[in-house]
Order: sequence, then C-alpha cells, then structure tokens
Amino acid sequence: MDTSLFDQLDFVRNQTLGRLQGIDEQSADAIPQGFRNSIRWNSGHLYVVLERLAFQAIGLPQQLPDGFVEQYEYGTSPSSMPESAQAATMEELIRLLQDQPDRVRAGLSGRLQENVAPYTTSTGFTLSTPEQFIRLALYHEGMHFGIIKSYRTLLGLT
Repeated sequence: MDTSLFDQLDFVRNQTLGRLQGIDEQSADAIPQGFRNSIRWNSGHLYVVLERLAFQAIGLPQQLPDGFVEQYEYGTSPSSMPESAQAATMEELIRLLQDQPDRVRAGLSGRLQENVAPYTTSTGFTLSTPEQFIRLALYHEGMHFGIIKSYRTLLGLT
C-alpha cells in the first residue's frame, strides 16, 4: 500500500503544529488589522475542514467537538461566534490537530481510490475519491499555514 499521501499529511501537519507552538491564549485571539480571523480560528478551521474532507464523503464518523462547526466552519469568524460558545484552548486544538492524521490514516488506508459521491468545490473543481479530498486538504492547510505564519510575524511572535 502506498503511504506517501499519509506521509505528506503528517509532514504538513507537523509544520503547522510547529507554528502553533508557544502561542499564548491572548495572542491566539488577536486579529491583525485588515484580517477577519485569528490564529485560534485558523487552527480550529484546519481541524474541521480535514475532518469533513477525510471522513464525510466516505461515510466515516467525524470527531467534531461540540460547537466546532459553528465556530470554525468555512464562512465563520470569531465575530460570528455565538456568545454562549466556549472557544477551544490552544492546548486542546494542538492535541486534536496532533491526533487527527493518525485517525485519517487508520480510516482511509486501503480506501483512497474508492469512488464517493462527487463534490464540487466553490472554485468548480470536482472531487470523487478520498485521495482527491486529502490532496485538497493539503493545499488548504498550506494556505492556512501561510496565514498563521504571517499572523505570527504581524503579532511579533516570530
């Protein structure tokens, strides 16, 4: 079985986790001028999106803590968070992000080429196998890695 896609996921996630280390709770919520989200939001968003891309289309259960969809799904922001919402701590987000690639590997090993119900992204690209969904997740995480890296610089955390 080819494990290179899972190895890439591990590599990309470890890069992201490296950028999240040492971020205190106050800095995690800071939103640089001209932006709409925080490091905490980007972290939770990465978790939610990979959960959906890896597990939903193939029919596997997603592990989404209470409130995560409302707080971190596409189109949300800290300003749209329900007042009653309890934001995840950075420690909790880091733990979830650390554990997620192993669950993806366990759930999708040997299933990457299965045909699933096609999904067309907002940019018009259609995905129809778990491998394609994970490749999109890698691209997505790379974009948010760059945002987190920029926020660290803008917040003086580098």
